[in-house]
Amino acid sequence: MIQIRPVSDLRNKFPEIEELVVREGQPVFLTKNGYGTMVVLSIEKYSELTDDVELKLDEADREAESTSIRHCHEEIFSRVRARIDEKL
Repeated sequence: MIQIRPVSDLRNKFPEIEELVVREGQPVFLTKNGYGTMVVLSIEKYSELTDDVELKLDEADREAESTSIRHCHEEIFSRVRARIDEKL
């Protein structure tokens, strides 16, 4: 179940939020004045989300060092959109 809490719960109910985030692996969405402001994730969940991106960026850096071929942003975004559309 999605956990949506007021940002004041981060201060007032930290152990409860920590339990959800760390032990249960759930993100907690925080709101301020009724609007979403941030998401709290465990370090492990954050790493799961970002590790693949870091690896791909490292791979792109190595590729850029090994060739003089460069692509414009329109071409790259076009390819990314096509891949996303294939998966839908």
